[in-house]
Amino acid sequence: MKTGFAFILELLRIAILFIVIGGVLWALIENVYDNSSTTAWVTSLAVLIIFFVLYRNILQFSGWYKGKGRNKLSKSVTLSLIGASIILLLAPLALEAL
Repeated sequence: MKTGFAFILELLRIAILFIVIGGVLWALIENVYDNSSTTAWVTSLAVLIIFFVLYRNILQFSGWYKGKGRNKLSKSVTLSLIGASIILLLAPLALEAL
């Protein structure tokens, strides 16, 4: 019962963190791009990737859940995901320049 409650609290914490961090990132990105549907989809995916990396490498170690599978992403996976999110963030700007 104790781990189930901790799991629920951790899910709630993830949702709140995503709303706050995702909102801040989205507010920063929204000032750079126009609001077309393609741009919004691509930049939203980039924000999700950045949040995933941030959570897996830093935020998961400060929460309530202490169960199995709490490992950092490897350096190569982290760099690949960050690189992919940067490409996704720059793609709409590059396509607008064409």
